[in-house]
Amino acid sequence: MLWEETFGAQLEKFLRSEQFIFHAPMSQYTTFKIGGEADLLIFPSSAEEVSKIFKLIELFSLPCVVLGNGSNVLVRDKGIRGVVVKFTEKFFGNMRCDGQRLVACAGAELRNVSNFAAENGLTGLEFAVGIPGSIGGAIFMNAGAYDGEMKNTVASVKAVTRGGDFVEFSGASLDLKYRHSIFQENGCAICEVELILQRGNIEDIKNKMADFTERRESRQPLDLPSAGSTFKRPKGHFAGTLIDKAGLKGLKIGGAMVSEKHAGFVVNTGDATATDVLNLIEEVKRRVCEFHGVMLSPEVRIIGEE
Repeated sequence: MLWEETFGAQLEKFLRSEQFIFHAPMSQYTTFKIGGEADLLIFPSSAEEVSKIFKLIELFSLPCVVLGNGSNVLVRDKGIRGVVVKFTEKFFGNMRCDGQRLVACAGAELRNVSNFAAENGLTGLEFAVGIPGSIGGAIFMNAGAYDGEMKNTVASVKAVTRGGDFVEFSGASLDLKYRHSIFQENGCAICEVELILQRGNIEDIKNKMADFTERRESRQPLDLPSAGSTFKRPKGHFAGTLIDKAGLKGLKIGGAMVSEKHAGFVVNTGDATATDVLNLIEEVKRRVCEFHGVMLSPEVRIIGEE
């Protein structure tokens, strides 16, 4: 494409060559192991780099998608046009602790932040030990499990606007509710998260985390690629229970299958396409609605060219 050479030359002025990839197969960068190519994939290592990247994107009038660990997304088969800015632990995952305050860069993996908190004798993040996302993505979706959610721990967030400006939000201003935050509307990229946790007994904290880990490993299909829970929890119900009672465990379209271990997960049996997954999601929605009169909605974020 005409813009790639010029854009790449600008990136070379402030990024290392390993920090950006043209024509990146998104199947290699999502936990679903599905998806076409992104025109350009960039891995920033600081908020300053994010600002420069966004200013370039605006200058070139390119579309842009921001991703964390790629654990709650489905990339369509045609891939993503424009730029994907991806926050990873390798490039942007530093953490530090100051008393009851834990500060993590957006790419830090949530399970590692949970472990870091435990090592420092801080309680309140045990629920997150098994969530396969980044801390930035966890705030973006207000991730939660086992009656815990990010809403209960976040004190402030530093972010960058799509115009490249630096902004800071208090935890109270983030509109955190079930699988929702203000960042789903304002387009800002989360760069740093400050959590306030409580002092606790390290042994008790680690025992609680071990219990959550055992429960997760025994109940969830961790042996196959997925995007985690496929559907949001409908009011008064559990999506997995509704799907199971409708007799849909093991239902398969192409390489996509409703997990036989936990009906709330659609898994990639090895060769699934995004189209397979989307068709299966629609079929599950249709059958659950027919059986229970409840309409499910996807929790997984669906992105890319249709």
